[in-house]
Amino acid sequence: MGIVNATPDSFYDGGRYVAVDAAVEHGIQLSGEGADILDVGGASSRPGAKEVPPAMEADRVIPIVRQLVKKVTCPISVDTTSALVARLALDAGASWINDISAGKFDAGMAAVVAQSKCKVVLMHSRATPLTMQQHADYNDIVSEVIRELLSEVDNFLKAGVAARQVVIDPGIGFAKTAEHNIALIAGLSTFVNLGYPVLVGTSRKAFVGKITGKEAPGERLFGSLGSVASAFLRGAQIFRVHDVGATKDFLSVLSAIESADPRGVKGKGKTVGQDDTA
Repeated sequence: MGIVNATPDSFYDGGRYVAVDAAVEHGIQLSGEGADILDVGGASSRPGAKEVPPAMEADRVIPIVRQLVKKVTCPISVDTTSALVARLALDAGASWINDISAGKFDAGMAAVVAQSKCKVVLMHSRATPLTMQQHADYNDIVSEVIRELLSEVDNFLKAGVAARQVVIDPGIGFAKTAEHNIALIAGLSTFVNLGYPVLVGTSRKAFVGKITGKEAPGERLFGSLGSVASAFLRGAQIFRVHDVGATKDFLSVLSAIESADPRGVKGKGKTVGQDDTA
């Protein structure tokens, strides 16, 4: 899932793709690099971010969606907590909704998803981006996040959303400390065992910088790939990233090796991408 931030204040690329044409070109580039989904966002959810009115969010996002659906073949997702923005985005051609509040910010979100039959990513968090880090208090991070997240999933199911529409996200960095994030990734197989596809968003986040000592988000690609490897090996299926090409190549090699037969193959056939001198 390639990230297209149409926001002036996102933590990594804020302001770079605010203009519609720039965002669309970036989406086309990410699609060309191998993105399976593009996630367009018009409201930053970084720690401390203030709420964006739905009308402003829609003005940022909808023109981008309208153009991208004509220029790329992959599904378009919209990163929003607003039922209004979600409905407008779906009408414009989006087919996924990525809700970091899992429906808590807008009670109408479940009905929009149920009616449209779109895919929906439900993520765990607490409070709002402005105050969420004040609520990073857990006794057992994995079990508490699962319990709280499944409660929101149940609300969507009761509203008529089919289980096959749901993707879950443990919410790395949302109302979590660096230690919490590490523990969640280490325990990710527990989320996978719930039966829903699991999305993980670790790209260039602060906990990667804390581990590696890289303060600038622009220096955190290699650390981010380390987190992707751990999540992949534990069964995560979707990775929300800024660096689609690098992550795609990384996962291609990792998955090829992990799925290979350690006994090797008989004969002298060449391996994928290799020549006789490799």
